[in-house]
Amino acid sequence: MKTVKFLLILAISALAFKPAPLASAWKVDTNHAKLTFTITHMMVSEVEGTFKTFDANISAPGADFANASVEFTASTSSLSTDNDTRDQHVKSEAFLDVAKYPTITFKSTAFKKIKPNLYKVTGNLTMHGITKAVTLNATTRTGEDMNHNVVVGFKIDGVVKRSDFAIGTGFGSKMVGNEVVLHANTEFVKA
Repeated sequence: MKTVKFLLILAISALAFKPAPLASAWKVDTNHAKLTFTITHMMVSEVEGTFKTFDANISAPGADFANASVEFTASTSSLSTDNDTRDQHVKSEAFLDVAKYPTITFKSTAFKKIKPNLYKVTGNLTMHGITKAVTLNATTRTGEDMNHNVVVGFKIDGVVKRSDFAIGTGFGSKMVGNEVVLHANTEFVKA
């Protein structure tokens, strides 16, 4: 009888016990990631650019990315619009001033799950020596790499205003658009 009671208590305890979800750390796989931006030129064309050198890390407290934290850094000198003359102008004091401000950083303050695989990520973006809160949309997909390791893809989109960061203040929005569309396709592996 004692054995039956013990097994019953053990079974009930096992049903009531829910192990804490495992926290996880993720590192961007820069071989499978791209950070781009688009801005309007002369109100008629879109100029696209990329940052070739960047790093990002995500720390997730649970089974998904709800309440995760992300940190991101990009080298401003790695900017490329596929035009050397334009790149030098954008890197100059007139815009990014890469000699004075060598990095762009983002550190999340909220990572809110909207629905499965869709998140709103809010955080502090620092560019050109100015920090502003921004909110980005992030969608995720998970899969496996060739070695059967779990990988996660993030597609991130958002819009920032260059005027909020005092970038290109000598150029009106008819010359260079004020809104900069950010887009990232990234792949993360467990760190």
